[in-house]
Amino acid sequence: MNVLVVGAGAMGRWFADAVRAGPDEVAAAFADPDDAAATAAAEAVDGRTVPLDTDESFAAVCIAVPIPVAVEAIDTHAEKAEDALVDVTGAAADPVAAMREAAPDRERLSLHPLFAPENEPGNVAAVVDAAGPTTDTIQDALQARGNTVFETTAAEHDRVMETVQAKAHAAILAFGLAADPVPEQFQTPVSAALFDLVEQVTDGDPRVYADIQTAFEGASDVAAAAEEIAAADDDGFGALYSDAGDRR
Repeated sequence: MNVLVVGAGAMGRWFADAVRAGPDEVAAAFADPDDAAATAAAEAVDGRTVPLDTDESFAAVCIAVPIPVAVEAIDTHAEKAEDALVDVTGAAADPVAAMREAAPDRERLSLHPLFAPENEPGNVAAVVDAAGPTTDTIQDALQARGNTVFETTAAEHDRVMETVQAKAHAAILAFGLAADPVPEQFQTPVSAALFDLVEQVTDGDPRVYADIQTAFEGASDVAAAAEEIAAADDDGFGALYSDAGDRR
């Protein structure tokens, strides 16, 4: 199976490497505005590079670009897919709608690995908009690497991402911004865990985290909850405390 990966970032490299775990031989090609990134990604999987405006066609095309340019990339490169169009952009509703419009007669699959590539294996959310042998092969390859691929809908995926990504990241960053330096001997299990999360989140790419906030709008809800806690009297705080526990 020959695969074109549009985008040579972490997710594009992960996808190209992951699909090779299946029984089918996979030949990967990368297209990216950054020639050096495309070359490095291709070399890592014994693949090759192609220009963004290539007129070649491929069994599968995977869109692995930042969320804000996902729809544009799908519109541009869908015609290169002979059998299947896939995205690993991190959003679902808009990419799935764009793939449906641009490739109505082909298999369509939106994947979201819920982990950084270095933390594989893990859970992979899959919106199977139009199934077929190629998308089945791709999902089988991901599972062969130890991942758990579970099916969801675009609406459910994006709704859940508001909490597990946008709100979670906003809460962690807010703590990091509000916290003062603390001598190690004063750390509690809760504070130490929060500082560890701040370190984990801020070790990533700020553009990726900004794209998530724009796509899923979590910060305003976190800020509103913090203001409600700050303004509450003892009884009100107790009610909020109980409510938070009930939502786990």
